[in-house]
Amino acid sequence: MTFSSPVRPWASPELTSWQRLPMHAVDRRPGSVSLDGTWRFQLLPAPDAEPGPQWDEAPVPGCWTMHDPRDLPHYTNVQMPFPHHPPLVPEANPTGVYEREFEVPAQWAGRRTVLHVGAAESVLIAEIDGAPVGIGKDSHLASEFDITAAVRPGGRHTLRLTVVKWSDASHIEDQDQWWHGGITRSVSLHATDVLYLDDVAVRAGHDGELRVDCRVRGPLDGGWSVSGELEGYGELVQDTAHDASNRELGRVSAFLGEARLSAIVSGVRPWSAESPSLYGLTVRLHRGDGSVADTSYQRIGFRTVEIRGRDLLVNGDRVLIRGVNRHDFHPLTGRVVTEPDMRADLVTMKRFGFNAVRTSHYPNDPVLLDLADELGLYVVDEADIESHDHAHEIADDPRYLPAFVERVSRMALRDKNHPSVIVWSLGNESDYGAHHDAAAAWVRRHDPTRPVQYEGAAKTDWSSTGIASDIVCPMYASLGEITAHARSGEQTKPLILCEYSHAMGNSNGTLADHWAEIETTPGLQGGFIWEFRDHGILQRTADGRPAGPATAPGAYANGITAPGYRWAYGGDFGDTPNDGVFCADGMVFPDRTPKPAMYEHRELAAPVRLSYDPASGTATVHNRQYVRDLAWLRAEWLIGGEESGNRTVPAELPDVPPGGSAPIALPAELPEFPRLPGHPGLPGHPELPAEGGELWLTLRVTTADDQSWAPAGTEICTPSVRLRERTAAWPPPAAGGGAVETDADGLLVHPLLTAPPVLGLWRAPTDNDLLGGAAARWRDWGLDALVRKPVSVTRDGEGRVTAVAEYPTAVGTVVHEQVFTARADGSLLVEETATLPEALHDVARVGSVLETAAGLDTMEWYGPGPWESYPDRCAGGAVARHRAPVDELFTPYLRPQESGGRSGVRSFTLTGADGSGLAVRLDAPRQVSVTRHRAADLAAAAHHDELTPLDRSVVHIDAAHRGLGTASCGPDTLPPYLVAPGTHRWSWTVRPV
Repeated sequence: MTFSSPVRPWASPELTSWQRLPMHAVDRRPGSVSLDGTWRFQLLPAPDAEPGPQWDEAPVPGCWTMHDPRDLPHYTNVQMPFPHHPPLVPEANPTGVYEREFEVPAQWAGRRTVLHVGAAESVLIAEIDGAPVGIGKDSHLASEFDITAAVRPGGRHTLRLTVVKWSDASHIEDQDQWWHGGITRSVSLHATDVLYLDDVAVRAGHDGELRVDCRVRGPLDGGWSVSGELEGYGELVQDTAHDASNRELGRVSAFLGEARLSAIVSGVRPWSAESPSLYGLTVRLHRGDGSVADTSYQRIGFRTVEIRGRDLLVNGDRVLIRGVNRHDFHPLTGRVVTEPDMRADLVTMKRFGFNAVRTSHYPNDPVLLDLADELGLYVVDEADIESHDHAHEIADDPRYLPAFVERVSRMALRDKNHPSVIVWSLGNESDYGAHHDAAAAWVRRHDPTRPVQYEGAAKTDWSSTGIASDIVCPMYASLGEITAHARSGEQTKPLILCEYSHAMGNSNGTLADHWAEIETTPGLQGGFIWEFRDHGILQRTADGRPAGPATAPGAYANGITAPGYRWAYGGDFGDTPNDGVFCADGMVFPDRTPKPAMYEHRELAAPVRLSYDPASGTATVHNRQYVRDLAWLRAEWLIGGEESGNRTVPAELPDVPPGGSAPIALPAELPEFPRLPGHPGLPGHPELPAEGGELWLTLRVTTADDQSWAPAGTEICTPSVRLRERTAAWPPPAAGGGAVETDADGLLVHPLLTAPPVLGLWRAPTDNDLLGGAAARWRDWGLDALVRKPVSVTRDGEGRVTAVAEYPTAVGTVVHEQVFTARADGSLLVEETATLPEALHDVARVGSVLETAAGLDTMEWYGPGPWESYPDRCAGGAVARHRAPVDELFTPYLRPQESGGRSGVRSFTLTGADGSGLAVRLDAPRQVSVTRHRAADLAAAAHHDELTPLDRSVVHIDAAHRGLGTASCGPDTLPPYLVAPGTHRWSWTVRPV
């Protein structure tokens, strides 16, 4: 290959591109000719190698790493996949050569022909008929080349696209993601007149002021003009026109002209995430004779973004940012995502209460921004810059200055007309240097209508001014740190966390605590959860041995892979070095199945909340939206009684304006619930018993009509209030049940149990436990291998058995006492006490673990549900009666770990197909888990295909259970959710059903 530049394009940071056209915001997709499909393909060992005569086939767009076994996906987080310092790269450098024939439409004669390559990783070299036409170097923005001189209308030509995997640019694309190689977005051709719209820039404020700046190129001496039309409002007014000014672009003489259109649009509907109103804008370029030379169409929104003091305002309102970070990802195609994929991502976000997305850590396909405009999501648009492993040395390395500025500027030039984009981001985890200041200066000058953010700029001092960030956007700051800053009197900017609540495995603890502070603390304005999706790649297995990536779309469902497949993570493709399962840190599984934490977020972000005043017996509905009333919603009551079961009855939502509140009538069906005799009744509702089992009222809120992101009837939230606490005496009467059977060591013998209840202090470590250090501490203490040593077994005259045992650990002995009492109703009362020495200051749990008889395959419980919950992640479930197969209670996080727990369970049953089984009633709301797996088996497995489910259930009943936190990357759980030493007491009854 021969190039005009003497340097090798994959090894020189000074060469960011060659012959690549300037970026613009004119949508050329309509009328383009797609070149997507199956191409000839060769994978070469290095860019200097010559292709041979034998060709394979490959999809375009596509990642060769997903289909060619010679170069498989490689996952790293901070570290680079090779040891070379910037700008050096390995000599062994996989290079894909893609080739196909194409024809230029005959009707394009006399027109300008452009080749568009949506994205390629990481260096793109384009040739036509063996002659180079251009180079592009960044993996997540399009490269366009004017190929008019290289093709003949009606002629047939050979297009070769060579993609070099590693380059000097790889050092600034060091993101937490799989490394791939290939052409990852669509390839196409389009044509324009020789007189064409080079760019269209729209500024549309929420007050209706519209300005459209047009840049025109071509032979302008024959005269030209532009006109514009806004859908529903008619023609725009042309303010100014500038005659041609001669500019030299390479060897082609071109002319440049500028024009401005404007209008004041009355009665405009502002664009927001809640109400994403769009208007069609058409701009036409006319030749001197009035004929149309070029047309641009786009949907625009009238929206204003500004920072006022400590607040980020959208259309003048302070809006809480409930965001999530998103990568381009698909478990079958790697980095290649389609319009349906992107739509499904954003629809899922909307349905679970997210109103913002950060394009971590590169510009996404323009289709995603089109969808964000349409569906209503605020976007932090992030440049493709991350130099994590070599951040400090690159931030001020002048060789990389052009790349930093070009990547930020090209992103802004492309995306500036999208109302969804409310913030420009200069990149991620690249230290802070002169390059960031330069890039910030460019984008602020070019687009003063949006703020700029960059986490590294304010990393050392959140109160700094005059830096390359208008927003303080820390990552994984603790709740104490951000609230202290907001209350310090030194805050100068909005604080919106660019990353928080790391969703790795069983995680997202304390999310409710965070939002309680964010919603009540001026200066705190939300953040972006890390991240949206687990990056597990579907992998084939044969005889238990892993193979390459799989392409079978039917090989997974509901987050679970079929036999013969598994979710692969770092290291599973032989990739070294790697960062293991750290890529599995999403709020949804690789197939987009929501994890339980999604329901927690949905409830915290709910547009409707419910409160109850027990003194007056009145309930109130609160509208938490900024723009919409409640007319788009419907509701029904779920009455959940501990004794009486569930009942669903109609509800009538009151008319509540944005930010307002109004009383809501309680269901008339409440009096139909039985009242225990002799009780005076509930305050405000004398017909209800004041004592007995709990009674909860849940407002199930759904969409009334079809939304762009949800059909009618989609559940939006389930706010709940408690009408009555459980006030029945505990423990219940215990006399007259006969003898209790135990073995000589005091272990309970029961016909429905295959393993008796013993003390549990350990859980299969979560990813947070492992990376946060708790798991190592528990292992050092010996909590994962407790040995019960009986001390005494005594019986009293009423048949009550007291068994005392000790559990030695490396830092002291735990004393465990169990008192078993047979009751007259056939149940067995178990009263337990465990005393932990002070050295056991932070254990996983304190409680009982037992195993049931086989065949008890269905669980019904009274408590929050139906999804999994834990003490610091339990705001997302309605308290009612729930029922599920035992096999569905377990959550299949990519690396097996503690999961399937239910927080606040009051009682539960486990039954078989004939309805028989056992029933357990707890002395207080407790953490309970019922799964097919022992903790030791979970901890020993790296993937779920290594697990063999038991034919019985493993049951944990915990007096105390440690919170989840997010310590895999970020703060651990808060002190109230730690399990302290000292004496713990709990009791429960079990009886046959």
